[in-house]
Amino acid sequence: MTDHNRPFSSDQRDGLYRAIYERRDVRSQFLPDPIPADVLARLLTAAHHAPSVGFMQPWDFIVIDSTEVRQSVLDIFEEENRKAADNYHGERNTRYKSLKLQGILESPINLCITCDRSRGGTHVLGRNSIVETDLFSTCLAVQNLWLAARAEGIGVGWVSILDQQKLGATLGLPERVYPLAYLCLGYVSEFPEQPELQAKGWRSRLPLEDLVHGNGWSQPIDDAALHAAMKNCS
Repeated sequence: MTDHNRPFSSDQRDGLYRAIYERRDVRSQFLPDPIPADVLARLLTAAHHAPSVGFMQPWDFIVIDSTEVRQSVLDIFEEENRKAADNYHGERNTRYKSLKLQGILESPINLCITCDRSRGGTHVLGRNSIVETDLFSTCLAVQNLWLAARAEGIGVGWVSILDQQKLGATLGLPERVYPLAYLCLGYVSEFPEQPELQAKGWRSRLPLEDLVHGNGWSQPIDDAALHAAMKNCS
């Protein structure tokens, strides 16, 4: 058996699960230290090795270090964030406004991962029934980058409170290209033990056993060993 086909060693497997469990959406802990070019190249390569339906590889990566561009994106965020705050009232509104939801200027690099919705041509293998598979595939590139970043000690924060049309115009995107993920990247002072929204009481992680069904919606799982194993993993 070649090395390429061997199962991971226990240390390698533990490292993978550690990256998954310790990945955080970082907003407040960015350091000004630059990300070395070889490290950033590894992260982009990891993202580029994500799976994609029909091997369409619909992603592109816009590396943003311009303060002027980032300030323009921050202006979009602040406008949209004011609108978002209006969705909450009373204590919930106060708590929302206390949350740090972006690190656009604090992080040394911003990265926009886009989805070219024309990539692969008119008929992409596997996309005939579900046209959104290009978007789903690009999300996998985001996750690859996020896990690789955690392994490198680099924090990532996804800024989702943005008007996508204004963001696309700011970045000069063609009409066919959708700005799927706007990310802040940088070394951090710490990775919080819990997700920030959980630590600050916004939401809690749902129990896994409540989310796993058997053979159909709301049908029980008959495997008692699986039930016990899921509880042990929580």
